[in-house]
Amino acid sequence: MAQKYYVVWKGFQSGIFNTWEACKSAIDGYQNAVYKSFPSLSEAERAFTDKQFMTRKFARPTIPVSADYNLESIAVDAACSGNPGDMEYRGVYVKNGQELFRVGPYKQGTNNIGEFLAIVHGLAFLKQRNSNLPLYTDSVTALSWIRKKKCNSKLIETSHNSDIFDLIYRAEQWLATNSYTTRIMKWETAQWGEIPADFGRKK
Repeated sequence: MAQKYYVVWKGFQSGIFNTWEACKSAIDGYQNAVYKSFPSLSEAERAFTDKQFMTRKFARPTIPVSADYNLESIAVDAACSGNPGDMEYRGVYVKNGQELFRVGPYKQGTNNIGEFLAIVHGLAFLKQRNSNLPLYTDSVTALSWIRKKKCNSKLIETSHNSDIFDLIYRAEQWLATNSYTTRIMKWETAQWGEIPADFGRKK
């Protein structure tokens, strides 16, 4: 697992921490704590000294602390630059934000397709490892597609996005031929903040 650094702007103690455990002790139980993880110490130091950084929308906590959801779980999310646009998705371990898988970007996709593929990838990932962890998604649309075992996107296949349609076909085939016991749950963004797998690109 790659080293991460955690900046706490508002908490029982502010500063830069090099472990999640130290960061958690500084924020756990602190109302409206403001913090974020960074992949390098230099980025963390720049963010900590930037007075405007903590007020930007994309600086919301990436690993929120709450008793209302299960930390022992994985979360999946997708990002798409445009509609259609460059699409990618990933899954993370909620407890510490560790990235478990990341796919893309692929050209001319949609966010809903990415969310659907992320859930199926997460289901296959957990089944392969005989894991009983639950899975969180913030996409109501993708959840409905999973129940139907069908990606009901209206996106038209072209020579530029054929790779995405190959992934869709494989995902639908996996759902049609595999059973799973994973509990898929809706991430309540209004209560808990952005899902931990969020790419942090919202404006």
